[in-house]
Amino acid sequence: MVTVIASIHLKEGQLSKYIEIFKSNVPNVLKEKGCIGYVPTIDLPTALPPQELNKNVVTIIEEWRSLEDLQAHLSSPHMLTYQEKVKDLVDKVSIKVLTEA
Repeated sequence: MVTVIASIHLKEGQLSKYIEIFKSNVPNVLKEKGCIGYVPTIDLPTALPPQELNKNVVTIIEEWRSLEDLQAHLSSPHMLTYQEKVKDLVDKVSIKVLTEA
């Protein structure tokens, strides 16, 4: 199994619009071969140290059966459409692709 943690850094004031676009694409992604989970998350303010809060970051947690499934996901037509829709909302993206230790 492959887990992806994607940090989507948004331009100021774009969180709601981004989440709306993202969530509209989730059903398409969940239908993809090998997709186990695909969830957008935002920071939950707590008193737990050393938490860092950022109101302009959406963290996507993805689970895929294989690296090949993840690679196919990245070039799927609905993902290319999604990327076009959000390109002006996003400041930067960073990802971690992980497997169980």
